[in-house]
Amino acid sequence: MGDMTNSDFYSKNQRNDSNHAGGFGCGLMELRSLMELRGMEAVVKIQEDYGGIEGLCQRLKTCPTVGLEGDSSDLDKRRETLGQNLIPPKKPKTFLQLVWEALQDVTLIILEIAAIISLGLSFYQPPGEGSEACGTVNAGAEDEGESEAGWIEGAAILLSVVCVVLVTAFNDWSKEKQFRGLQSRIEQEQKFQVVRGGQTIQLPVADIVVGDIALVKYGDLLPADGILIYSSDMKIDESSLTGESDHVQKAIEKDPMLLSGTHVMEGSGRMVVTAVGVNSQTGIIFTLLSTGGEEEEKKEKKVKKQDGAAAMEMQPLKSAEGGETDEKEKKKSSGSKKEKSVLQGKLTKLAVQIGKAGLVMSAITVIILVLYFAIENFVLQKRQWLPECTPIYIQYFVKFFIIGVTVLVVAVPEGLPLAVTISLAYSVKKMMKDNNLVRHLDACETMGNATAICSDKTGTLTTNRMTAVQLYVADVHYKLIPDPGSIPPKTLDILVKAIAINSAYTSKILPPDQEGALPKQVGNKTECGLLGLVLELKQDFQRVRDLNSEDKFEKVYTFNSDRKSMSTVIKQPDGGFRMFSKGASEIVLRKCSYILNEVSEPRVFRPRDRDEMVKKVIEPMACEGLRTICVAYRDFPAQPDWDDEKNILSELTAVCVVGIEDPVRPEVPDAIRKCQRAGITVRMVTGDNIDTARAIAIKCGIIHPGEDFLCIDGKEFNRRIRNEKGEVEQERIDKLWPKLRVLARSSPTDKHTLVKGIIDSTLVDQRQVVAVTGDGTNDGPALKKADVGFAMGIAGTDVAKEASDIILTDDNFSSIVKAVMWGRNVYDSISKFLQFQLTVNVVAVIVAFTGACITQDSPLKAVQMLWVNLIMDTFASLALATEPPTESLLMRKPYGRNKPLISSTMTKNILGHGIYQLIIIFTLLFAGEQIFDIDSGRNAPLHSPPSEHYTIIFNTFVMMQLFNEINARKIHGERNVFDGIFRNPIFCSIVLGTFAVQIVIVQFGGKPFSCSPLDLEKWMWCVFLGLGELVWGQVISSVPNSKLRFLKRAGQLTRKDEMPEEELNEDQEEIDHGERELRRGQILWFRGLNRIQTQIRVVNAFRSSLYEGLEKPESRTSIHNFMSHPEFRIEDSTPHIPLIDDIDMDDEAARKNSTQPSSPNKNNNAIDSGINLTTDTSKSAASSITGSPLHSLETSL
Repeated sequence: MGDMTNSDFYSKNQRNDSNHAGGFGCGLMELRSLMELRGMEAVVKIQEDYGGIEGLCQRLKTCPTVGLEGDSSDLDKRRETLGQNLIPPKKPKTFLQLVWEALQDVTLIILEIAAIISLGLSFYQPPGEGSEACGTVNAGAEDEGESEAGWIEGAAILLSVVCVVLVTAFNDWSKEKQFRGLQSRIEQEQKFQVVRGGQTIQLPVADIVVGDIALVKYGDLLPADGILIYSSDMKIDESSLTGESDHVQKAIEKDPMLLSGTHVMEGSGRMVVTAVGVNSQTGIIFTLLSTGGEEEEKKEKKVKKQDGAAAMEMQPLKSAEGGETDEKEKKKSSGSKKEKSVLQGKLTKLAVQIGKAGLVMSAITVIILVLYFAIENFVLQKRQWLPECTPIYIQYFVKFFIIGVTVLVVAVPEGLPLAVTISLAYSVKKMMKDNNLVRHLDACETMGNATAICSDKTGTLTTNRMTAVQLYVADVHYKLIPDPGSIPPKTLDILVKAIAINSAYTSKILPPDQEGALPKQVGNKTECGLLGLVLELKQDFQRVRDLNSEDKFEKVYTFNSDRKSMSTVIKQPDGGFRMFSKGASEIVLRKCSYILNEVSEPRVFRPRDRDEMVKKVIEPMACEGLRTICVAYRDFPAQPDWDDEKNILSELTAVCVVGIEDPVRPEVPDAIRKCQRAGITVRMVTGDNIDTARAIAIKCGIIHPGEDFLCIDGKEFNRRIRNEKGEVEQERIDKLWPKLRVLARSSPTDKHTLVKGIIDSTLVDQRQVVAVTGDGTNDGPALKKADVGFAMGIAGTDVAKEASDIILTDDNFSSIVKAVMWGRNVYDSISKFLQFQLTVNVVAVIVAFTGACITQDSPLKAVQMLWVNLIMDTFASLALATEPPTESLLMRKPYGRNKPLISSTMTKNILGHGIYQLIIIFTLLFAGEQIFDIDSGRNAPLHSPPSEHYTIIFNTFVMMQLFNEINARKIHGERNVFDGIFRNPIFCSIVLGTFAVQIVIVQFGGKPFSCSPLDLEKWMWCVFLGLGELVWGQVISSVPNSKLRFLKRAGQLTRKDEMPEEELNEDQEEIDHGERELRRGQILWFRGLNRIQTQIRVVNAFRSSLYEGLEKPESRTSIHNFMSHPEFRIEDSTPHIPLIDDIDMDDEAARKNSTQPSSPNKNNNAIDSGINLTTDTSKSAASSITGSPLHSLETSL
């Protein structure tokens, strides 16, 4: 890269480096450019420019052994000139931005348009009265109060829109603030080891400055960029920056550059910190990513000019994979998870459906009124259209148009968006108490639809506290930890030394924080388990460590995934060497040639002894869910070649085998039982070995003896799902996942493959909704891919939290069950509200429509409509959206994505209650004056005071809505609508409050509300008619749904609607619409052909009793990425029949399915095709069999 280019890049920042930044030997930009180098290039540069690493330390005024002095003025100066180790958080969206986002909702847009038209028309003042000659028609006797109040309707709708928008924006804002609070709490807890003034101390990551000497060890996430001073056997996983999965070997003479955000996978060492915060590699990427959206373009122009550094940073990082993922990430981050959740999708669709219905109704109203007027004047009265009458006629037409708009406005459910928002916001607030921090609102509701949970084992299902529970030592297998007296002293001494010395000195057990709590485990949990064993044997590991300090070690073979063991060599007083070794028992025992017997003498340990030991000791331990660790040692009389690892790690002497348990959390089995009852499959995905995993799965209740399930490890999993070329095939995954319960020894890639496979599967009618838990950086892809990603709040890494939707603040599986409960509750709350709201709307629209057409004057005046519509809707949404969840929610199966929002039971309720209310209102309208013996309110002359007749209609209408609100609390046809009503104080207070306000309006509302006061008897009648709703509700729930087949279900999402736009375009370049239409035409054509084939096949099936045509496993054409073309998901919204699949389908069922000719098959795969239509021969050799499904056809179109 050379200095030349750098100096060009940083010409602007030269003033930074003038006089070498505050007296340090090198400036900020110089260090930044230094960190861009890799490998030998970096080694040469450090040697030439700085005279080696010592020279660099001198320039940074630090000492490789003692570190910085820790003087506060010096530290402040470093922070000022060389930067702080903080990445400034992304600027939170301003309140106005959030408001603007909230305004984009379809329902709200429909409302805004209706309101604006209504407002505009209400201010339209017609010219003076025309002459008699122009004809009169009783176009609704309006008093001036009514015409003056015309604007209220529009204003009220706008008000409701404003309410929704503000509530939504405020929610997002407070959620963001909460999340930032959590984030800062997490950041404060993160500490790192540095040397200051010769002392090793733990510092919060944010306090690290350039020039600090940091101690790096296995398992660390590096907090800043640095250069190695010394290292032993260090390997780094740089995949988070480069996308390269191979671990990179780091050494002073080969590649000394350590980058922030990378993981230490092996070894240890110390480094001098050279770049922190925004100047470190991770910081540079963060700054590039966080300038999302519109700023992106502005910034890119700037970046090209000034910050070439940042642009160049990205170059070395964009390796083959890294580049692509970065692009995708950017695409995603700019979309910022804005794709609609299932519920939002269904609601938008429903709102549009209702809007269309409203438009039709209002258009019909206008047409009828216009025709009525025209026929009345020009046909019956035979009047001429005179030019001077034109303005008056126009005025009439405008009035008709206003009535039409009123009908439309009444039809649109303005409470709907508010109900959703309130329900979600309420749930999220309450979920915080249940240890769920929701980062994306829609995740809360998606969780209610979850059909599968893929959970980690360690820390989620178990407590993540390793404790040694069994011990095999001196030829005895102790089922409980023995008394130290029963172990030979010499063996005990070796055992204690082997554990104390041969484990990272950062792993230790500290006294508990509170009285009576468990001791604190710090560092590697397995090592803590072993150290706990030493303490249980009444020995002190710290004393042994003090006598053998780390710098006296001769050689350390650190733990890694290949070795599966760790060994440390120390020098003996007699000049020889002793090596202690520990690791997975099956691996270490293979290297043992001796074992200590009951008198501490080494006895020969042959392969057959080993097999016996595996059978009698190790397998029984593993079957009880214990992790088995073998501890061994070996003596060397003289110094061997330490690099000849193979020979050194052999001929060991086994000391003992320890069974370590990570106990299952006590509340987990019950939580898993609830999940299974709720129709959610729990799968365990773990890195542990298969025996341990199976044992824990049995303890948790994930698997039950005698069931048909699969427990396999990662190797077997990959063997089964990949073809000869090593590609993953959806078909193969489909054969596996329905029975898979435990995936052991799995890599993060396996987890991602499994999640993707389940989500993309077309085996079952409903698309699977998958939740995943993860804590490691490597779980990021799986968490992102899943429908809902849960990250661990305590054990989780930042990367995992960033990729997740919900953070479990207590890392506990049972909190996930709570999330499911809340998710289902949100869904139910919205359904309850819909049931109530739509009943009001149906009745109000029909009343306004018939009223306008028959009496040419609506029985319910605009202001009254407003009270019913807005106030009751808003309050009802509050009342019904805040119902607390009950355990009964977990008694039913998930709804799934294709289930309509309004079920047939709800449609039955809406229509049933609508009919009751309409009968009552029309009876009162046309016969009310006789029943109550009062003056008729129909065709009242202009400016007459409000009539009692119409007041009774209005009052009865409101009473019926009030009691129907209680009916709406149950949507699954339950009888007892009062069940648990007192658990929801908001509901009770709203119902009573509305009742009180209604009394005030009727008695004292007067002219503005067009009400005249009623006496007690009339009030009693109104309440009585309202109470009839409750009785009628019981009648309706007695009618079985099967009798009402005709009920159409609304708000149903077909497979195509689910696909968010981004996803459509993710897997392939944009297809222009013409092409898409063309494809669609082809598919429809093929589908037609399909139908014919299916019918031919049915006929054939009847002719022959042999069903050889049915799909056999080998006839399925193999395709990879079957689901990657979402445009092909075209479906009719008729009920689907599942694909006949090759999973144990018996002939009987097959026979039934093949006799339903015209039902469309799921995803248009023919049940079978008699004609071979495969177009992609390369992919489907198997498809030459006549009778292969149209699988590959769709992919290859």
